[in-house]
Amino acid sequence: MKRLLRGLVMIAALAASAALAGCQRETGGEPLQLTGKIFVFNYRLAYATYMLTLNRTEPLPEGATITAEFENPAGGDPLVLQRKLFAAQEKVVLESPDVRCVKKARPYRVSITVDGPDGARLQALETTVVSDLDQSVLPAHALVVGPAYDKNPEMFKNGLTGGQFDMRKCPA
Repeated sequence: MKRLLRGLVMIAALAASAALAGCQRETGGEPLQLTGKIFVFNYRLAYATYMLTLNRTEPLPEGATITAEFENPAGGDPLVLQRKLFAAQEKVVLESPDVRCVKKARPYRVSITVDGPDGARLQALETTVVSDLDQSVLPAHALVVGPAYDKNPEMFKNGLTGGQFDMRKCPA
């Protein structure tokens, strides 16, 4: 009886350790997880950008880099952003250069790659970003200029403000 009880305890311990081992996270997965994507419209300075956020889910080697290629809403070559990543970095924020001609409800492609210090590809992901506004909500030029945010004389002539961003100049 004592031997049977000891055997059952041993089997239960083995089963519990196997279950816990199955819950452990495997290494070698994707180091970053996309957590947010949006277009940012800066009304005061009259520009728009893509903004993506990623969280680190796996360790990153020191010297890794991240490259993002953003579809250019105005047409032409993609806009490219490359940054160095740091091993202790928990969050990554990618903001594109200024973009023009963002259209409401149209998906724009973004391609992200993470490379190790030796150039080996650690991760690649593709996503799209969709705006709920057209860029026509922005003024034609920045409303303010300079470090003191003075009124832009180009926008405030004779007490009137200039027009909105002209979407007619954008590709169809």
